[in-house]
Amino acid sequence: MTNSLAGTIAEDLAAYYMMVREQTHRWVDGLSTAQIWTNPYSYGNSIGHLLLHMTGNLNYYIGARVGESGYIRDREKEFTEKEQKSKAEVLAAFDQTIDMVVAAIRKQNPEDWLKPYSADREPEATERFNIFLRCAGHAYHHAGQIIYLARELTK
Repeated sequence: MTNSLAGTIAEDLAAYYMMVREQTHRWVDGLSTAQIWTNPYSYGNSIGHLLLHMTGNLNYYIGARVGESGYIRDREKEFTEKEQKSKAEVLAAFDQTIDMVVAAIRKQNPEDWLKPYSADREPEATERFNIFLRCAGHAYHHAGQIIYLARELTK
């Protein structure tokens, strides 16, 4: 347990992102590759596309904009990708991205949380803490959609 606010922020955010990964796996691991690319509705996205979107979102907002990874995002492709990669490939990329986010969180010094931040499509995020928080909420929002879709696909 840490004795500082910055340390608590880092520990809690890292744990939250790992929980998102665990919840995602809990609902996706039992599905087939065909199921993750099946959308049971005439609207919305498949689980596969949601995983691509979550991976792209975190790679851009945290990997590229905080970690300076050089990642170039193609947001539209996250929702329209026609190549149905295997479930193992999609989950491996997601897991690597969560690992990158957790590592980025743990690299933040207390003063880093308040460093200026900017990125396309995120005008409200003006410092690093805010983008880590916003991305955590975004990831869990989509994890909830994945849970709903997984339940529909396994009825």
